[in-house]
Amino acid sequence: MPAKFQCATIKVPLDYDRPTGKKIKLAISRIKTAVPGKRHGAMLFNPGGPGGEGLSMPLYMKESLPKKIRDQYDLIGFDPRGVGKSSPVTCDLSDAEQNFERPYKPETFNSDVKWARTVAKKCRDNNGDKLPHITTRNTARDMDVIRGVLGEKKISYLGISYGTYLGAVYTQMFPERSDRFVLDSAVDPARVWRGMIQIWASGTEPAFTRWTKWTAERHSTYKLGKTSAEVRKTFWALIARADQKPIPYEDDKLNGDEIRSMLRSRFFSPKEAATVVADLKEAADGGPKARSSAAADEITDNMTASFWSVVCGDTSAWPRDPEQYRRDAIRDKAKYPLYGDFGSNITPCAFWNKPAEPVTDVNNGVGTLTVQNQWDSQTPLASGRGMHQALKGSRMVYVRGGEGHGVYDSDPKACANRAVNAYLSTGKLPAKDVTCKAANNKDRDANEHPPSAPRRVPGLPDRF
Repeated sequence: MPAKFQCATIKVPLDYDRPTGKKIKLAISRIKTAVPGKRHGAMLFNPGGPGGEGLSMPLYMKESLPKKIRDQYDLIGFDPRGVGKSSPVTCDLSDAEQNFERPYKPETFNSDVKWARTVAKKCRDNNGDKLPHITTRNTARDMDVIRGVLGEKKISYLGISYGTYLGAVYTQMFPERSDRFVLDSAVDPARVWRGMIQIWASGTEPAFTRWTKWTAERHSTYKLGKTSAEVRKTFWALIARADQKPIPYEDDKLNGDEIRSMLRSRFFSPKEAATVVADLKEAADGGPKARSSAAADEITDNMTASFWSVVCGDTSAWPRDPEQYRRDAIRDKAKYPLYGDFGSNITPCAFWNKPAEPVTDVNNGVGTLTVQNQWDSQTPLASGRGMHQALKGSRMVYVRGGEGHGVYDSDPKACANRAVNAYLSTGKLPAKDVTCKAANNKDRDANEHPPSAPRRVPGLPDRF
């Protein structure tokens, strides 16, 4: 008989400093192991975000985890506080206000400052006393409440992207209750959170260089240049043309800044980026308008509200002076031409209330396994290494040549998956860090996932 997917709602303190005060709802789910005699414990999941809904994760993790792992664990999902069915936050933002990818320009900087101030105010006005408590540390406390409700002495965990930081914070706050923790595509805790947006700029430049070489080797297909230098020249000429006359794309027209923003993550997927750039060039030359092969993910107001709540509310490291953002954006645009001005421009965090408590010091591995692709657009390799170094005593599975955001999937033969499955099954970390060679994916889209892979939740935009 198939295991049942069970759902429940529990109540947790809004403010853990006032445990008998106001409560909020937390939506949780469970699929119990069908083999009680082999049960090791409960495994929680988080898909990333911040703002990703995790309530349904047991359903597709059940389809992807090997049977020997499924038999050992009750699979536990939950929507983090402020997200989905867990007392969701809202900022009541317009579509334009939800967009935070804003290039620095002297003539638009004042309007960017106004946007940032407006978003911060609308988030405060729409959430009242709830907003300061939508943080990673409080979500970790919620996880420990879930552990208690389930009657477990310890919990195991698989977190992806932002979920890696949440998992790491839990292990720092509750080390004695942390069992087998897998952190897939990790956030660098030393960069929380402005640095994690800025690393998109520094991490993209080597991916762009790699893309120019890959595309030059396929000049007969894409006709963008026979050498890396020629491909680079073609791309920047296209950006300049788009700034003069926006290029038809889908149901819109894109200027150079919009093309840079759209292509940033695609450069980690050489085939996808080359196809889009070739199509844009053809459209600019008078051909049919360019189209994307990938479906756009919808960003909801709740996703955006919970994203800023965590990103701004976790740390006081955000500068308060708008002029600091101007200086940093000018500097980084010169240093990282593709995305530097986007990554360092002002955000609502400049006008957020001060965090309720200090950021977590991550320095204890507690038997943690991190997993990282070499060519990851959202948590680049330097970020994954940063987490591994911070978690003293952890082990890292590094996939050389690996593409895409998220490593662990349903292929039991893949090197990285074997290492993760062995750890989840036995609780024993590898004796040393593991380096895997990626499967032959040189002509594959980097974000092409196996159909059943649990590497990202459908509908969750790529942030962390």
